[in-house]
Amino acid sequence: MLLKRPATIQLQDGFFVPEGTNLDEVDRRWEKLCEKNPTCFDGALLHVLGTQRNGCGGATLHVMECSYRFFAVQDNTYDLGVRSLGTKGITSFEEMFLFGERSDAVLRHAGEWEFAPAGCVEPNRNPLDVIKKELSEETGLTLATAPLAVALLFDEIAMTWELVYRLYTTSKKISGNAEYKQLKWLKKCEFPEVTSGITTMMLPYAC
Repeated sequence: MLLKRPATIQLQDGFFVPEGTNLDEVDRRWEKLCEKNPTCFDGALLHVLGTQRNGCGGATLHVMECSYRFFAVQDNTYDLGVRSLGTKGITSFEEMFLFGERSDAVLRHAGEWEFAPAGCVEPNRNPLDVIKKELSEETGLTLATAPLAVALLFDEIAMTWELVYRLYTTSKKISGNAEYKQLKWLKKCEFPEVTSGITTMMLPYAC
């Protein structure tokens, strides 16, 4: 969904718990996930209840707080219906775009290349502030201008709704973190052949 202005976030009252969920099964899966990745911790995220065009070149997202574990334990055989809200940046400097190879420790798209940075929108956080923070923490880069909202996309593999921003930086000097094995500046003719599905969806917005 093309955005001509920032999306509106409507937070609904309450705390989302998937209907009919076997909590013992959730706990079992969560414990297994934590054993595999000790850095996991159960916080809160925003579950997207629904999205709609608002008629002004933007979109409205209806969200509710939800436990991270309900989202994290899902896979293609175990779907609780939780759809997290995230942000993704298409970062560029002059004619170069920033790509990151995902760490093997991340929950989704491990080892795949994607536009960097990306992050989860937590309750009481503005998505615009989230993408700024992720850019600083994941790349060490500084913005030359304010982030520009360009799209709202659904990632079927990650089970997330993603607010996509164009990010223009003041330099190419980068530093990595645990989210990525490596970060690279690439021209359009050099884009990786193996990328996540959501990255393929983002390509038209890099033009």
